[in-house]
Amino acid sequence: MRIAIAQINVTVGDLRGNETKILQAYRKGQSEGADLVITPELALTGYPPKDLLLQSGFIDENLKALDRIARQTEECGLIVGYVARRQATVGRPLRNAAALLHQGRQSTVRFKTLLPSYDVFDEDRYFEPASENSPIRFRDQILGLTICEDAWNQAGFWNRRRYSHDPVQSLLGSSCDLLINISASPWHLGKRSLRTKMLQSLIEQQATALVYCNLVGGNDELVFDGGSLAWGKNGALLCQADSFREDFRVIDLRQTSPVEPIAYSDEEKIYSALVLGIRDYVAKCRFRSALIGLSGGIDSAVTAALATAALGPENTRTVAMPSRYSSPGSLKDAARLAENLNIHHEVIPIETAFESVTQSLAPAFGNAPEDVTEENIQARLRGLFLMALSNKYDSLLITTGNKSELAVGYCTLYGDMCGGLAAISDVPKTMVYRLAHWINRDREIIPVATIEKPPSAELRPDQTDQDFLPPYDVLDQILQAYIVDLKDPETIISDGMPEAEVRKTVRLIETNEFKRRQAAPGLKVTGRAFGMGRRMPIARRQPDLHPDTSKEACVPFGEVGEGSGTPNDGDGATGHRDRL
Repeated sequence: MRIAIAQINVTVGDLRGNETKILQAYRKGQSEGADLVITPELALTGYPPKDLLLQSGFIDENLKALDRIARQTEECGLIVGYVARRQATVGRPLRNAAALLHQGRQSTVRFKTLLPSYDVFDEDRYFEPASENSPIRFRDQILGLTICEDAWNQAGFWNRRRYSHDPVQSLLGSSCDLLINISASPWHLGKRSLRTKMLQSLIEQQATALVYCNLVGGNDELVFDGGSLAWGKNGALLCQADSFREDFRVIDLRQTSPVEPIAYSDEEKIYSALVLGIRDYVAKCRFRSALIGLSGGIDSAVTAALATAALGPENTRTVAMPSRYSSPGSLKDAARLAENLNIHHEVIPIETAFESVTQSLAPAFGNAPEDVTEENIQARLRGLFLMALSNKYDSLLITTGNKSELAVGYCTLYGDMCGGLAAISDVPKTMVYRLAHWINRDREIIPVATIEKPPSAELRPDQTDQDFLPPYDVLDQILQAYIVDLKDPETIISDGMPEAEVRKTVRLIETNEFKRRQAAPGLKVTGRAFGMGRRMPIARRQPDLHPDTSKEACVPFGEVGEGSGTPNDGDGATGHRDRL
């Protein structure tokens, strides 16, 4: 059997557009002699459709589109992911479904059995799970058709399985010739390796051929990497589709010669994921271009380089907004970066506006000394200027804060947090530096001075990030342990991290949830990102984070942790840390 893997990039809710892409892939498969064309999970609706699924009209149109596609099928089969409606009055009204379309009709339908409701997933909110899944006969072959999570519960691979039932084991007990898994598996660093090992282990145990078709593209915070795979019955890897772009591969399952797996560096994978995420977010939200505030710091420099790669220099606009504390070197570095990227760049000083605002507030402030308030005014003025340019030129404003800053509240509400997409908000500061070096691998794009100078918000004299934060290599290890690995502070300390820095960092993380809740959506590239994958309450009680655990501390809205009144945003493009 010749199988065509259609690794396509679809848009959530664009039923007509997705229908067209599916049919284009089908016709390409026909022309290349495929017996069966496979598309990803929920290819017709896009993934994840979220509460669009609560709109009955949306479900109706998805079913009409599936029928139109089915009527255009011939001898070549086509597998399409869509949303099916249930007639039962008990349970959820919808199912995550896959239809085998053949000879002008829906030949067979199978439903997803395991519905993930962890991390970024919430399928149990909408779908009813399948109670069984039997094999399908097609072209004298016995096919086992599964949907994404159904293949992620293999006994012997996981230390702890999430579900008691293994749909794949049940199918393969029926002697399938080929296992097919259509998927919308979002990417994060390490996911591709885990996925490949898991699928490889499955086929080694079951001695069956396997074709895995994964979605590609950016949808809101999630980036889908594609990287579809196929193995023969002998366990040979027959296909590895490209990552982070659409791809179309036809595989003859009788092929015996394996292909060599393709390896990428972490920096290249994160770079490619962010470029794809930015490109799709801008295009699918129908913006014309992107706007970035350049400070001369490394975060805004990397963000501008990513946006330029995603959208082209003609669609990327940058602006520097110096104040009395901006150094000449930072302005020079920002201009040099724009020149290297060949993007539009302008300088709009904020000093006059800053003086006007502080003079207007002087009677209300009286004799109170200058503090973080005046520094936040600079940040918010920059946000005002950037949003004005965003409105005027219909450009999406991309914020420049990284994960390390967002974690500890090193950012200003209505200042550097202004924008429609937080492109690097899941990228730790140490990885930002690694990305900068990777971007410069062939020639200098990001000025060396930007990479080498100590990071600073430049909102007061001689300011550096380490006035307030631990060294970034220490901070990022704590963030990885606490946020991604879900270790408690005592464990992190026992693992060798400095106690004072751990307790300070954890307290800052917990007291700044209110701020992150108001941030722009960010692109997920790590195992656990802020936002939809980490759902924490804002108003809550929690144990005191100081050594005397006999006391309980209530963390009220906006309370600052130790040292958190010290201003900084780690980049200075538009702002720094608040105190509310």
